[in-house]
Amino acid sequence: MITTRFAPSPTGPLHLGHAYAALFAERQARAAGGRFLLRIEDIDETRCRPEFTQAILDDLAWLGLVWDEPPRVQSAHFDAYRAALAALAARGLLYPCFCTRADIAGASRGQTPDGAPLYPGTCRARSAEQRQALLATGTPHALRLDMAGALAACPPLHYHEAGHGRVLCHPERFGDVVLGRKECPASYHLAVTHDDAIQGVTLVTRGEDLRAATDLHRLLQALMGWDTPDYAHHRLIRDASGVRLAKSAGAAGLRTLGLTPAEIRARLGF
Repeated sequence: MITTRFAPSPTGPLHLGHAYAALFAERQARAAGGRFLLRIEDIDETRCRPEFTQAILDDLAWLGLVWDEPPRVQSAHFDAYRAALAALAARGLLYPCFCTRADIAGASRGQTPDGAPLYPGTCRARSAEQRQALLATGTPHALRLDMAGALAACPPLHYHEAGHGRVLCHPERFGDVVLGRKECPASYHLAVTHDDAIQGVTLVTRGEDLRAATDLHRLLQALMGWDTPDYAHHRLIRDASGVRLAKSAGAAGLRTLGLTPAEIRARLGF
């Protein structure tokens, strides 16, 4: 049975791009007689707000969406993410990184596929004694994946993209990615991959801007022994000037557009 999901972050109101993603995921599930799930990705407690979570639930119901089990709320599962990190650490695949963002920006010689500075591996070279000394003084740190070690532990990886077939993965493009911080016990990459596995998602539908991240998620699945879903990366909704709709860019909320749910569905092709 196909299981899809819509997984918004409650950092603001839903816009047309969110509506398209939710309707796309639901259509894929219903067309195959499968399940459609909802997940609230609120691991960033500094930006996420309960009132936005409730607004998401209200807006989705207003659009006529129905999910097949209670929403999974990530902030209720921090212990599960910590356990995943501990499993990777026990295999020697994580190391503490004490570099600041300024340190990384100044030393980086490239970018990851999502536009972040590529980490140069500074703290990977620290001795165990140096790491313990810094930890003992309470120096803020992140937990990074040792990409070389992770790749050595896995065969060449691929996934299946709906409409395209077999896609080879190149997670090394992300370098030693952060998987956890003190203020946030899991990165987006770890939490989303963990939850797709736990919820039994068999088809991950999401915007084409996240296509490159799938390579990294496939690596985490292989390391953790999680099932690999199929993927379908859909088009992005853009404004009249061609700019992708985003909360950070002030995209208008669904309820401010003056459209009915039927009109929104028609405008988006549903």
